[in-house]
Amino acid sequence: MGLVLLLGGARSGKSQFALRLAASQPAACVFIATGEPGDAEMEERIARHRAERPEAWQTVEEPLRIREAILSAERAACVVLDCLTLWTANALAEHGSEETQAQALAAAQVASSRPGLTIVVSNEVGLGIVPANALARSYRDLLGSVNAIWARAADHVLLFSAGRAVRLTDPDALLEGLS
Repeated sequence: MGLVLLLGGARSGKSQFALRLAASQPAACVFIATGEPGDAEMEERIARHRAERPEAWQTVEEPLRIREAILSAERAACVVLDCLTLWTANALAEHGSEETQAQALAAAQVASSRPGLTIVVSNEVGLGIVPANALARSYRDLLGSVNAIWARAADHVLLFSAGRAVRLTDPDALLEGLS
């Protein structure tokens, strides 16, 4: 199955599906969590997410070095990376936009070359209004670019909304079909 990218809005069903997909396959699972507990509400979210995962799964908490975290997983293991949304915010603050895109490309290439299933979760934040401040616009644009990088590397891309998903296809395939 290779690399699967799950996109969608908050509470759209993407993370729950990632857990179900990973649990449905026979390999050991490594869960890479990119969130950091910056406040009490985030601590509660992280605790809730930990409780949702099977105890046998290995959890790697890595807010920045996702390429290295993916490489550290056994090659045949199933890897779940949740999520690119928080990783992009962390990387933007640490490295800036260009370096974040370069790191996203390197991590996506590593993920797509693994023999084990890799499931990556990210929010789609570019469907709403244009943010009022420059930092929010920069983040929205960067996350869109990061998602596109991962989508190009992925074997399957699903877009979730209200617990339902649609499969996204490469638009270049349509152009190729016309020639």
